[in-house]
Amino acid sequence: MRHPAIEKILILQDRDGNRRGLEIQLATIPGEIAAVEQKIAAEKNAIEAARGTLRELETKRKLLEAEIGSVGEQLSRYKTQQNAVRKNDEYQALGQQIATTEAAIDGLEEKELEIMFAIDEAKKKFAEAEAALKANISGHETRIATLRERETNLSAELAGVKEQIADARAEVDVPALRVYDRVAERTWPACSPIRGGICSGCHLRISGEVESDVRKGDKLVTCDQCGRIVWWE
Repeated sequence: MRHPAIEKILILQDRDGNRRGLEIQLATIPGEIAAVEQKIAAEKNAIEAARGTLRELETKRKLLEAEIGSVGEQLSRYKTQQNAVRKNDEYQALGQQIATTEAAIDGLEEKELEIMFAIDEAKKKFAEAEAALKANISGHETRIATLRERETNLSAELAGVKEQIADARAEVDVPALRVYDRVAERTWPACSPIRGGICSGCHLRISGEVESDVRKGDKLVTCDQCGRIVWWE
């Protein structure tokens, strides 16, 4: 025989279980969103790192262009001076400087070509990497939108369950409700059936006194092992 309050308490426990499950799900969502946001930040950092490599190459190219221009101006001055000198030794000395400067320009231009080739390759790689990373970011943003939608739905569902809990609590007598609240705060589930003299909550055998009281069903009985509200099944 069951105590009259058991059925109502079980309804309350079922709704409380739903509430606990929803609260657990809601509690995990901010962490999931934060983890996805970290992935987005990492993808954006990767894009900026790739862009930074490209910028470094562009900067080197501009510096080389400036250096080639400067050396080219020096070469023009040497040639102008050479045309103006009258002495053979001075003419030859300037010729040597012109040859050295022209070789330097050739070396700089060769480096410039290497950098320009590296820039072209870096641009291709950057475009490919950027497209892939942006696709990843889009996927992450979709995931966040899904999580936020789920959070909204769960919150609405939780609000409804709380209303159901309030209705269920109103059906339980105050003394029985106090027992339930005290047990539920300490252990979960708060109510478990007795099967073959064993509490299904803690899986331990109850005392003969508890078993006798449970069989009578004239009062709420708690397991003498785990403290859960028990009934005979």
